[in-house]
Amino acid sequence: MSDPILDEAKLAGFLDAFYTRVRQDPLIGPVFAAAIPDADWPRHMATIRDFWSSVLLKTGRYKGNPFGKHQALGALEPAHFARWLGLFEATATEHFAPETAAALVARAHRIGDSLKAGLFFRPGASDGQGPS
Repeated sequence: MSDPILDEAKLAGFLDAFYTRVRQDPLIGPVFAAAIPDADWPRHMATIRDFWSSVLLKTGRYKGNPFGKHQALGALEPAHFARWLGLFEATATEHFAPETAAALVARAHRIGDSLKAGLFFRPGASDGQGPS
């Protein structure tokens, strides 16, 4: 995304506000708390900023494996993604003009859909998620 309205400072402010909400949320806050001790949050936020800067501003700073990180948690369910996306959308709407917020939310949905497909889609499973 090449949006002159979105820059590193605005992205960082948005992410700080968003992850404050995430950590306080009764559904997904405990998942984050179990995975990231309080002392590790500054380092985690730096990684998150690098990820979103790479995705949205094409900086190339993030070099990690988001799928592997989410897979290692083991406790994620589709409801966690829905809540995360709802909080993301609400925070984006509060921090950016409608066009910019919509672009961020669309990108977050694509990333979330990709993660969910990798984590939850099981071809051949008898739970309706794939062919029997």
